Amino acid sequence: QVQLVESGGDLVQPGGSLRLSCAASGFSLDDYAIGWFRQAPGKAREGVSGINSDGSSYYADSVRGRFTISRDGAKNTVYLKMNSLKPEDTAVYFCAAAQMYGGNWFILSGESFYDYWGQGTQVTVSA
Repeated sequence: QVQLVESGGDLVQPGGSLRLSCAASGFSLDDYAIGWFRQAPGKAREGVSGINSDGSSYYADSVRGRFTISRDGAKNTVYLKMNSLKPEDTAVYFCAAAQMYGGNWFILSGESFYDYWGQGTQVTVSA
């Protein structure tokens, strides 16, 4: 059974850091493009970052320089390291997997590009 499970969400103070994990079962993440999305209350889901099977990575302007996406094939997991967190980063964070190669951010940030989705993990940035 194909499954993506996110973890690592938490309550953190502004300026703090978190590392989110996206663990896959039922398939190898090595062959997929992986995207991280987030949805804040009352807002549409938006793309945060994406990484292709070749390691090429992309970021939304709002997180570039603060967030880093990476993958660990041995653990079949993709990570999102988030530094210098701001209250506006508060959202439910989702990971998604796509069998195709996403050649640019426009593609990787599109929800319809992805085949599988996780259930999300809550990140709250507050003093």
